[in-house]
Amino acid sequence: MVKVGLIGIGFMGRGHLDNYIRLEAEGFPVKLVAICDIDKDKFENKFLPGNIDVGNKKYDFSKYNLYTDIDEMLENEDLDYVDITLPTYLHAEAAIKALNRGMHVLCEKPMALTVDECKAMIEAAEKNNRKLMIAQCLRFWPEYEYLKECVETNRFGKVLGGYFFRGGGTPKWSYQNWLLQKDKSGGAILDQHIHDVDMINWLFGTPKAVSTIAKNVIPGSGYDIVSTRYIYEDGKVITAEDDWVLNGEYGFSMLYRVNFEKGNVVYEKGILKVNPNDGKSFTPDLPKENGYYREIKYFINALINDTPIDVASPYSTMETIRIARAEIESADNGGKFVEL
Repeated sequence: MVKVGLIGIGFMGRGHLDNYIRLEAEGFPVKLVAICDIDKDKFENKFLPGNIDVGNKKYDFSKYNLYTDIDEMLENEDLDYVDITLPTYLHAEAAIKALNRGMHVLCEKPMALTVDECKAMIEAAEKNNRKLMIAQCLRFWPEYEYLKECVETNRFGKVLGGYFFRGGGTPKWSYQNWLLQKDKSGGAILDQHIHDVDMINWLFGTPKAVSTIAKNVIPGSGYDIVSTRYIYEDGKVITAEDDWVLNGEYGFSMLYRVNFEKGNVVYEKGILKVNPNDGKSFTPDLPKENGYYREIKYFINALINDTPIDVASPYSTMETIRIARAEIESADNGGKFVEL
């Protein structure tokens, strides 16, 4: 039985909590034994809703050992791993503490605010011979996995171009409003747009250069609207955009459109559609579980079977941060091309 401690039960933490409850109910060999959050009101089910439905239930916290101090939890609990769903600026510190105590670490995206922090996390994992995985959930999302398979196998030929977008309302649900503080979240680029940066990195590798234009709308929050062009040696046209000031009744959307030599693959409004150039469109038969569930299950299986973290290795997710930092540098300089 794999024993886990969950650190942080804000918006994403509740999504992880829901999945531990589900996995335990399914008989999967994992047990959530402890939860830590600095805000003790959360243990009374006092939450703010987020932009997507990841965990908005009422919870029975009497089942768990509860803490408001990370050091105390790490000292008192005999855990196989910790699941870190803290604000981004705390990721590196918390991960390194747990790794140095001999625990494996699953950490929410983004990996950290800087490449140096990412390196320190990897060094701690390697020094202690522990596994470290960053929960870049799209790598486990069935519709994005299908796209990955199309790219790798050239099912529809080579990629000609691709467009990725996500956007929605301003994130006003974070503890002490940390999401809208540039020095704590990195703004939309490092918090929300990072999903598509990571996907582009995973699908196509590191671009030769990036050019980003971005706009700050909310004082102090960093960039709130972003549009990036990714330059590749083979000339494919790749663009990703993000906007987290789409308020009113807009809701939330994530989509992609990738054009291949022999067809195109489009994911929009939760539906994946494949359009071969010569043939009828179709919707592939894909797993029903979402990426949050599947990433946690993947990590636990890697611990049980002592297998490598291949799908989301920390070196790969560190490269995602390097690309995102280059985008910020480009935006700071009016869209100037920044080489990687």
